[in-house]
Amino acid sequence: MRYLVTGGAGFVGSNLAFALESERRAFVTALDNFSSGDYRNLIGFKGDVIAEDILSDGWFKKAGTVDAVFHEAALTDTTSEDQKKMVEVNVEGFRNVLKFALAAGVKKVIYASSAGVYGNGPCPMKEDQSPVPENVYGFSKALMDNLAADFAAAHKEMTLVGLRYFNVYGPREYYKGHAASMMYQLYLQMKTGKKPKIFKFGEQMRDFVYVKDAVRANLNALDAEQSCVVNVAAGAPENFNRVVDCLNKAMKTDLAPEYFDNPYGFYQQKTQADLRRAKAHLNYRPEWKLQDGIADYVSILESKTAG
Repeated sequence: MRYLVTGGAGFVGSNLAFALESERRAFVTALDNFSSGDYRNLIGFKGDVIAEDILSDGWFKKAGTVDAVFHEAALTDTTSEDQKKMVEVNVEGFRNVLKFALAAGVKKVIYASSAGVYGNGPCPMKEDQSPVPENVYGFSKALMDNLAADFAAAHKEMTLVGLRYFNVYGPREYYKGHAASMMYQLYLQMKTGKKPKIFKFGEQMRDFVYVKDAVRANLNALDAEQSCVVNVAAGAPENFNRVVDCLNKAMKTDLAPEYFDNPYGFYQQKTQADLRRAKAHLNYRPEWKLQDGIADYVSILESKTAG
């Protein structure tokens, strides 16, 4: 089998590319313009790499024939205020990927949506509730879901699966800078003996999902029988204080949080996924609880530092 992963040098994309090689024994092509992805995420990768932008069509012939497309490429900085660029890259980029898929006869497209579409909507968050995004990133992902639904209705020979990632963390996010997960940011602070800084008073809640579960959702989506949009999360929200507790345990430290005022005008106070649709359509069942995911992540970070 041959698969195309857009954003293949990025966080989720690179983890997925390696999993497709090792678990599906597939030939994988990674497409990335390296604006936020990093070549170091692909060290050891055996497939092809195309250094192109999803907004162009220069990569269409280079990608060739593939059995499925995993679309991970996007602007993911939720603090960005450049509305035109965000919508252009995320929505028009997705439109271009669908154009490629249609021309190449691809039957399955799996793409990254986001819990950002829900904003501060009611919990647990269900795929059929009305989107109320708090920022242009969430808005762009809601537009992508609309585009996917319309495209699937018009092209019934193709299956489109949207994965609404909640708060993903884990290996290969090191090069995202300030956009990396709070787990990684707090780890870096605590590694130098500093108190972990979190918003007052650490009671905000997130449905954190370990990247290995996010990859599993993508692999399961290959077997989806119909087009759909599903949540990808742990299904159990945890607060920021709990994250610090898990990091302390994994790192064998005892650092109390340092609280500070939340500087953002828009902010999701709580996210929690309803996973019934993910279980029904993808047989998705998260395997990593927060404490276990953080412990595994810290062990990988520590080995990386030691190496």
